[in-house]
Amino acid sequence: MIGKRVKQLRLERGISLSELAECAGVAKSYLSMIERDIQTNPSIHFLEKIAKVLRVNVQFLLLSERGDNPHRLPEEKESLPSEWIQLIRSAIRSGVSKSSMEEFIACQQREMRSKHTT
Repeated sequence: MIGKRVKQLRLERGISLSELAECAGVAKSYLSMIERDIQTNPSIHFLEKIAKVLRVNVQFLLLSERGDNPHRLPEEKESLPSEWIQLIRSAIRSGVSKSSMEEFIACQQREMRSKHTT
């Protein structure tokens, strides 16, 4: 049940298994086992990571299929332009890690601050 919900949400958002695993910081193989219901008891910590990327509450992933009304997180007021989404996906496929991207952004922010102070 949890696996089906994760896979459905991932596909609805157009995210590959590899992209979800990378963005959530979880093992692709474990995520695959969850989606195929081979592993059916993931930790809350794992579910929190996945839910954040998929933009749903953890409770949504845990609810039974009785038709419960999930509480999805509100969508961002501004969605990312498709060019940015493609750029991010391309970076992930090229092997750019989340930490490398964070370092790059931090470096750019420092440069911008130094330009404004001089």
